[in-house]
Formats: sequence, C-alpha cells, structure tokens
Amino acid sequence: MIPRFFLPIPLPAGGEVRLPDELAHHAVRVLRLRDGEMVTLFHGDGGETAAQLHVRGKECFATLHDFSAVERESPLQLVLVQALASGDKMDWIVQKAVEIGAVAIHPVQAERSVLRLADERAAKRVAHWRQIAVGACEQSGRNRVPEIAPIRGLREYLADAHTARRLMFDPAASGGLASLPKPDGAVHLLVGPEGGWSDAELAACRSAGCTGIAIGPRVLRTETAGLAAMAAMQALWGDY
Repeated sequence: MIPRFFLPIPLPAGGEVRLPDELAHHAVRVLRLRDGEMVTLFHGDGGETAAQLHVRGKECFATLHDFSAVERESPLQLVLVQALASGDKMDWIVQKAVEIGAVAIHPVQAERSVLRLADERAAKRVAHWRQIAVGACEQSGRNRVPEIAPIRGLREYLADAHTARRLMFDPAASGGLASLPKPDGAVHLLVGPEGGWSDAELAACRSAGCTGIAIGPRVLRTETAGLAAMAAMQALWGDY
C-alpha cells in the first residue's frame, strides 16, 4: 500500500507543501520512506491527493499530483456512545470503531465507569483519541476523520435533542439487531462501562426514547459490544 498521511491544512490544487515536522519524522525516521517515493495525502473532509515525497535535510515536502474524490464511507451513519473504559481499552475502542466505519464517537461518564476524567485531563485524553482516529483513517483508507466529542455525563448526552435513533445495549432486552428495520438515518449505539449501566441509567435511557437491544445470549465486554454491533449492522445493512 502507498503510505497515507493526514495533513491538517487544506490541500491546494497543485504545487508543493511542506509537511509538519511530526509527520515528516514519521515518514522518514519511522516508515523509512525515501526521497521521490509516492504517498497519499488527505485533509479529512473527503477525497485524497497523490503526492511525491521530497526530503531536504531534516525537512520534507510533497509535490501534489492528481486529486481523487474517492469515498470509502459506509452508507450507515453509526455513532458510538461509549461509556468510559479503563486502561487502554478506550484507545482500542476508538481505533477499531473508526476502522469499522463510525462517523462519530461520544465518550460519556457513567456511574460505574472506573476511569474518571475531568477538565485538563479530559481535554488531553480527547486530543489523544482524536490522534488515534486520524491514525485509524490513515490505515483504513478513510478520507473523512470521525468526530471525537468532548467527554460528558450520560444524562447530559441524553438531554440533547436528537433525531437519531438511539439503541441501548441491555443484556436483559429481548430483541436483537436482526429484529430492527434498516436504519434510514443516524443511529446512536449506547454501550455501558465494565460494570454495565446502573438501573437509574437504564431508566433514564428509556425515558429519553432509547430502544433496548441485546447482542446474542452472551454478555460482551464493554470493549467488544459496540464493535460487534457495528460490524453486525454493516453486514446487515451496510457495505460488508
């Protein structure tokens, strides 16, 4: 595969652009790319540009060639509403959700979340997840970078007026994904933390219009449930 890089500046129609130092270091020192090699650049709002790498001392430049409006987005608008998970689980969830095709990820603080983040720590972690999302787009071929929303409480999320359908994963629910009609708009998938949603949170979700669904007879971990459901929906109605 030709290496793909996200460039956080609008790409002109042609000419040459200087690559940011961090990107240049990754291309030359980590990937060992050489002067004259071809790469693909994308800005994150659709399409990609073929470019030729030029190494000049410690700096890297790219000569822009043809632009392609190719899209690799799913026909489904899947939004993962993920309760904060401990350790590096959130990194894994963000990376894989982007690869599967999520258009946005909303991290929420749940009553039983082991991980607790606020203020500066929360902002730094969200910035870190946004970089993970960029890397997942580079790897998977996506040219649109999904939104990683700021961390907020579950009830704050539920208070938003949403036209999207909300599906709440509940092991006690009787219906599964296959019993649902094909989505005709955005779908928000609500996944609880390691200890699951509390009874109060389940009641709040139902009051907000969320539909409870189960994913088979087995109880899945928080880092598995949302990804498994998105993959199943892609197989049922998406581009799998």
